Amino acid sequence: MSKTIFITGASSGLGKAAAMLFANKGWNVIATMRKPENEAELTQIPAIKLLPLDVTNPEQIQATVQQVLAMGEVDVVFNNAGYGLAGPLEGTTDEQLVTQVNTNLLGVIRVTQAFIPHFRAKKSGLFITTTSIGGLVAFPFNSVYHATKWALEGWSESMAFELSKFGIGIKTVSPGGISTDFASRSLVLVQHEAYTDLVGKVMSVFSDPERRRFQSTAEQIAEVVYEAATDGKNQLRYVAGEDAKALYAQRLQVGDEQFRQGIDTRFFA
Repeated sequence: MSKTIFITGASSGLGKAAAMLFANKGWNVIATMRKPENEAELTQIPAIKLLPLDVTNPEQIQATVQQVLAMGEVDVVFNNAGYGLAGPLEGTTDEQLVTQVNTNLLGVIRVTQAFIPHFRAKKSGLFITTTSIGGLVAFPFNSVYHATKWALEGWSESMAFELSKFGIGIKTVSPGGISTDFASRSLVLVQHEAYTDLVGKVMSVFSDPERRRFQSTAEQIAEVVYEAATDGKNQLRYVAGEDAKALYAQRLQVGDEQFRQGIDTRFFA
């Protein structure tokens, strides 16, 4: 019998690539997004069912999960919805702070919480969450984004202990740069006049064409998600993409403080 995966944030990028990959591998896919009526490509694939879901809406999360479970069992939940908030904290509004935390962190926690009773009853199931290499290392002017992604890493590590006793797994996939429209679609850039020059330096490093050479495609990262879903390993973290692997290996090798000094030099020297 084919397995079923539930995906949040499936309208573009990694979420969409994962939906297509799992469908091609014979899975049933429930792909959720805020506006499924705007989606043309996934609707053409018989194994994919589209549902509306805004992960910042707790009532809609509950209702959608109940609707899905009424249709049958779910085997894997892929928490992928998220976006980036960048720029100086001093220029960030409270509404921007709340929306970032609601989407990237509380959305994941609430979706997971809603599915736990189902997984516990059947003594199996797996949660996979897209974090980021930004959940394992930090860059300038991404503080609130990092706050959510580092939080997800710590939350997942703790959850692994309590879920494993019921046969439930939890894993994180932390990609580096993905050559998608994340920057145009899923990035909010905050401005503040005191930081204009500093932000300019950081953005010039991030937008260096040389960096893009080491980025992954959404399809390559989706393969890592599929690996995490099917390898049967008791492994928490899957660092995805050559750039992410190299960065994380460097941090582990030189230690936190030296790594931090290296980042500072790279962006502001």
